Amino acid sequence: MKFNRAGFLQALGVTFYCGLVATIMWKGNEIFGRVNSYWGPLTVLLLLSVSVLFCGLAVFYKPYNLFFAGKKKEAIDIVFSTAIYLFIFLFIFFGILFLTK
Repeated sequence: MKFNRAGFLQALGVTFYCGLVATIMWKGNEIFGRVNSYWGPLTVLLLLSVSVLFCGLAVFYKPYNLFFAGKKKEAIDIVFSTAIYLFIFLFIFFGILFLTK
């Protein structure tokens, strides 16, 4: 398996998207005010669903197309490369959290 640019870019896109969602969650009370009703949990669950959909499409759409175009090895390489880059980004952020506590 080789590390490829598509996997890196997909992982980077998912990381930036997660950063955007984290900002909304972090500053939610400042942006929307305190929510003490049914709509708060519903909105969070819908945000989770949309996030899962977006991340799934970001990671698997290109490999899906490659797989059904007969380029199975390339499709698998992209999925594994994306996963490895996501783990690398995760460990970088764990390191940042550890160093800034």
